[in-house]
Amino acid sequence: MTDTSPEVLSRYRAQLLALSPAARLAMASRMFSTAKALALAGIRREGGRAASSSREQLFLRLYGHEFDAQEVQRIVEYLRGA
Repeated sequence: MTDTSPEVLSRYRAQLLALSPAARLAMASRMFSTAKALALAGIRREGGRAASSSREQLFLRLYGHEFDAQEVQRIVEYLRGA
């Protein structure tokens, strides 16, 4: 669902594509940094789980759904050891 007209979407896409690859990469990097900061703030606000690090909680929040349970466990164990 979108409430944006096709004309506006087309203009927006053209403006993004007019940026240099370096500018688009910088924009994506800033967006990820913002998402990470918001996720960490949420983790801190919730009090986190005492037995886990913020790195582990951040991984679970951002990427945990992309792996099966066995792979998540392997990654979490790695993060605990890192």
